[in-house]
Amino acid sequence: MTSIPLPLTGGCQCGAIRYRITIEPTMLYACHCQECQKQSASAFGLSMSTPAAGVAITLGEPREWRRVAPSGREVIAVFCGSCGTRIMHRSGANPAAVTIKPGSLDDTGWLRPGAHIWTGSGQPWTSACREEALVIEGQPEAEDFPRIRAQWRAINDLD
Repeated sequence: MTSIPLPLTGGCQCGAIRYRITIEPTMLYACHCQECQKQSASAFGLSMSTPAAGVAITLGEPREWRRVAPSGREVIAVFCGSCGTRIMHRSGANPAAVTIKPGSLDDTGWLRPGAHIWTGSGQPWTSACREEALVIEGQPEAEDFPRIRAQWRAINDLD
């Protein structure tokens, strides 16, 4: 793969919410923190950072739930009010970007995270899926994000 097949489309489980992405995402990572484990009801959550200008809801009106993260930042969870599927997160601190929950994409076959973060609180059996990605035991620092983006692009052979 040399580029992401734009536009990307996705939606919730019941089909009430649909969205479209027209600008290439900037990175994809798997988060193993306890909040993502709860949110996904699994061992980790996938997060795909995307410029907000390239994301549009094309069907339905999602609901929002707000919480304060351990970092002190406000997280705005966007989800389907009918089936509860988490679609994306927004941050009060950075309105120019959204974090898509990429399991909600129509085509998930190309998803390969560039990093696994918060692995210190992750399930021990998930270590096998971290072979080609960066591994960060806690919250990434600002200087880690360029490395995550670069690794994601390298793993996925993006120009």
